[in-house]
Formats: sequence, structure tokens, C-alpha cells
Amino acid sequence: MSFFKRLKESIAQKTEAVTSIFKEGLTKTRTAFVGKIEELITRRKKIDEAFYEELEEILIGADVGVNTVMQLIDDLRAEVKKRKIEEAAELQPILSERLVELLKGNAETGLRMAESGMTVILFVGVNGVGKTTTIGKLAHKFKSEGKSVLLAAGDTFRAGAIEQLEVWGKRVGVDVIKQESGADPAAVMYDAVHAAKQRGVDVLLCDTAGRLQNKHNLMEELNKIFRVIQREIPSAPHEVLLVLDAATGQNALSQAKLFGEKSGVTGLVLTKLDGTAKGGIVIAIRNELDLPVKLVGLGEKMGDLQEFDSEQFVHALFGGLLQAVEDEQESGR
Repeated sequence: MSFFKRLKESIAQKTEAVTSIFKEGLTKTRTAFVGKIEELITRRKKIDEAFYEELEEILIGADVGVNTVMQLIDDLRAEVKKRKIEEAAELQPILSERLVELLKGNAETGLRMAESGMTVILFVGVNGVGKTTTIGKLAHKFKSEGKSVLLAAGDTFRAGAIEQLEVWGKRVGVDVIKQESGADPAAVMYDAVHAAKQRGVDVLLCDTAGRLQNKHNLMEELNKIFRVIQREIPSAPHEVLLVLDAATGQNALSQAKLFGEKSGVTGLVLTKLDGTAKGGIVIAIRNELDLPVKLVGLGEKMGDLQEFDSEQFVHALFGGLLQAVEDEQESGR
């Protein structure tokens, strides 16, 4: 069975609503990135050195990342040699298959939940990446699954951060544990864990400061928060999610490297994917950091925060092009 048929069968087993959210959310990337690959395949037809060079440029332009692109091109060259491929169109399914493999990696992409009792999820990331919005949308997702949720307003330094979280709390119908602006974030976490225990909630979502005076201060603050949470719940936090703005491209990759080194990050959230034509950053981040992408923001609506699915991602980008290749092969038989 061809890669595309397997991909289609896998997608068919998933909900249509989620497939639509991925398709709509990745429209800009599909138009810019995949449109250029399609045009290249149509124009060049034959695989030669000039073809590889142009493909390389397209991939780098979509923020796939230089290291990842070099690896991809090397893989494609090896496959072309091995399968004795000459037509550019025949390379398309192989490229898509490689991307699925890169995006999947070995790590578990689903959110890690506590085996029993309360799940604690900590959010880190610089200001302006959509951290508070992500927390609100995830609270909505858990609530719609029938779970009880509590929010902790641990970003006590940014003006308006507590109020912003409260707005989301009201919108979703979830309580927010807070102190006054400028309070010790670890003290807020202490209050939040105790309140969550007393109320018997299923999930506690914790916001943290996006920026302190320097990196050392930020890491110290996070370590203090970890200690407070672990004193009360030894297995927590069950996830430490780094929120990144996909639209910032390579800057997001730099932030991931900075936070990933010392803050115990277990997974990534990529927001604003719907607003960028450079969705290739997902591939770069997934491949260059050994961290799974757990959630992606694919629009403004509450339900547009989705658990990341590498097959949905590749199908949303390349489905149309793969279908065209498949149809051409069928008609040529």
C-alpha cells in the first residue's frame, strides 16, 4: 500500500472536525510552502542538481531550519538513488513520509496526565507568545471533556497578566487562584495546590512569569515553583509546556533552546500557526530539539487549540498534492 493510501486511511479514522481545523489552520503555510514545491515539481519534472538546490531554498524559506533541510535533502538523495527515481513527482510521497517520521520522533506527543489524582501542568515562555490564551483554551478543552479545572496566576510581574487570566477563567467558567501583582509566584502556587487539593480538582494549570531581569532569575523562580509543587505533590508537575509563537520562526527555535536547557521542559506548544506562512518551524523545532510538540494553536476559536498530530499536519499540507500524484499514477496504468 502506498504511503498516501496509508495516510488517508489513518486520517479517515480521525474526527472530521479536527481534520478541518488542521486544514484551515495551515492554509497560509500550505499556499506558500507547498504551492512552491508543487510549482517546482511541475516546472522541473526531472530530478537533477538544480532541482535539489531549489527544493533546499523552498524548505529553508519555510523555516524548516538549515540543519533539518540538509538532513532531509541527504535522505531524499539516498532514496532517489536506491529506488532509481527520475521523475520529480515521484519524490513527493517520499518527502511527505520523511516529514511524518521527523515530526513523530520517538517521544510521546499526548499530554501526560497523572495516573491517579490531580494533574499539574506548568506553562513557561516569554511574554507575548500566547501563554495565557493557551491556558484558557486548554482549560476549555479539559472542561469539555468533563474534567474539573483550576488556574494559578503565577505571572505576578507582568502588568495585566493576572487580570488577563481572570478574563479567561470567567469565559471558560473556571476559578483562578491569585495574589496581588508583584507577589511571590511560588506563594501563589502553594495557595493554588492547596485549593486544588481541597476542591478535589482534576487539573491545575499554572501560569508563570514570562520574563524576569535575567535568565538566572527566571530559572531560580522556576526552580522555587518546582520545589513548592513537588513538596505537595511529589510526581508533579506532570508537564512543563514551553509556549512558542510559531510566527517568530527561528526566534522561537532560539527560545526553545534557551528554556529547554535548564527549565525541565517536557513539551512544546506552538501558537499562531494559522497566522504564518512559515509553518515549517514545527519541523525544525521537532527535529533540532529532542522535545515533542504537544499542542498547536490553529486559530482564534476556543476549539482551535489541538493536540499535535504529525499525520494531520502533513496531510493538511500535502494531501492535495499527494492526491494529484496518486491520480496521475492511476491514470497512467
